[in-house]
Amino acid sequence: MHESIELRDRQLDSKVASASQSRVQDEQGLGRVGKKQILKRRFGFLSILGFSCTILASWEGILSTFTVPFENGGPAGTVYSFLVVWLGTFSTFLTMSELVSMAPTSGGQYHWVSMMSPRWCQKYLSFLTGWLIVIGWLGAFVSTCYLSASQIQGLVVLNHASYVPTNWQTVLLFWAIVGAAVFVNVVASTMLPKFEGFVLILHVVGFFAIIIPLVYLGDHNPASDVFGQFSNEGEFPTMGLSFLVGMVGNMFAFTGADAAVHMSEEIHDAERVVPQSILTSVLINGLLGFGMILSTLFTMTDVDTALASPTGYPYMEIFCTATSSIGGCTVMSAIVPILVTTTAVGSLASSSRMVWSFARDRGLPGWRTLSKVNSEAVPQWSILVVTLASVFLALIILGSAAVLNDVISLCVSALYTSYLISAFLLIWKRVTGGILEPSDMPPDTLVNTPGAPLAWGPFHIRGILGLFINFCTVVYLAVGVFFSFWPDVMNPTAATMNWAVVGTAGTSLVSTVYYVIWAKNEYTGPVVEIDR
Repeated sequence: MHESIELRDRQLDSKVASASQSRVQDEQGLGRVGKKQILKRRFGFLSILGFSCTILASWEGILSTFTVPFENGGPAGTVYSFLVVWLGTFSTFLTMSELVSMAPTSGGQYHWVSMMSPRWCQKYLSFLTGWLIVIGWLGAFVSTCYLSASQIQGLVVLNHASYVPTNWQTVLLFWAIVGAAVFVNVVASTMLPKFEGFVLILHVVGFFAIIIPLVYLGDHNPASDVFGQFSNEGEFPTMGLSFLVGMVGNMFAFTGADAAVHMSEEIHDAERVVPQSILTSVLINGLLGFGMILSTLFTMTDVDTALASPTGYPYMEIFCTATSSIGGCTVMSAIVPILVTTTAVGSLASSSRMVWSFARDRGLPGWRTLSKVNSEAVPQWSILVVTLASVFLALIILGSAAVLNDVISLCVSALYTSYLISAFLLIWKRVTGGILEPSDMPPDTLVNTPGAPLAWGPFHIRGILGLFINFCTVVYLAVGVFFSFWPDVMNPTAATMNWAVVGTAGTSLVSTVYYVIWAKNEYTGPVVEIDR
């Protein structure tokens, strides 16, 4: 008995010592890039994998934005554009994994841009990138809440044909979803890692709960219709142009590669775990998303009825046709808005950490307040700002019938631009030989921050292969940014015009004016908080 107690005490002491050593290593790693440990590290590999997977939510996103690639691409275009986007996203994730392994901070792209930029444009380019990330993640949070709200209305229409959804009801549902996300992030903040781990299970189980009855009960189209039939509903001059315009819908389903990056300072061993989690998430989401696309297209036997669904979402009509049951269709369809709502929780977490980090580096007005955290190390003021901004942006729904495509395009254009700038600078540094091997740097040397040497992190793709992957990333992102500004039809009206260019260019203009007038004297890039 006595020996058993001694053994248990030794095991407990060992666990405490291991946890203490891990904490010290995390703090030292963050200190090497000039930052103090302020947030609490609550996430491990599985919980941050759940976070990454549910932020990407590729199969849910594909169902939610199904009409975008289908109308400009058709069944075959939807399939092939998904494969292109999956491959391009994997290339992007590999590039971002190299960067986050070098500097695992919540700032992400703007920190990387600052540490790699030429001195003459370092401050401004980093400042602009930071603002693009802020508006991009705000767009991601808003679009997620909007999708969930409108899908809930679609479920009501599915069960009550006399119900006519109104925009003000969408706004109220939107606010309710925002409230749920705030509750988890603020009131139940310590449970966020467990929540994300649970949602990962729902993400995978929900996929099979839909796909099994869909494929088993539904009639099937011939393979030639799925893989060989293209369409150009936007009436663009060529099918290739229509394909590229429609590809933005699938891009949105993979947007959020940097979600885990902005949580880096809350992840144990972030320089290794973040690359592992985001690469695993793109593999999981790619497989699930591709399976959902094929299942949906093969069972979409009545295209016109599906696209004209009064619910506003073709997948609901496809489920009803396959199951011949309103009850079964409702249960299957309800899984999607439930999971999209959980995505909103992660979107708020990631966007608020980005706002907090950028404020910590004095990139936002009111940075002294926005950079504060509460007793649980949660950036409550940043959460409040993101929440209020989304609440007011929801009012746009009252007067815009094209809000869905606009917020999708804004999210893609802003975030993809921040990825593009980071990837381009990484190529430039690789070509010029400006990045050292970790073994060439003393352990306590300040690295990977403005004015300090650059050194690779634990995740590094060496030689020509790494350069080739970075080049593919730049090409893919450039195409994505360019076509994220295109409307869905060749001759758009004011209602069908893609206004994402206004949001992205407007953000760039406002941030530039703000920088010239005030921020250039205050913002110097990531602030070095550690004395060396």
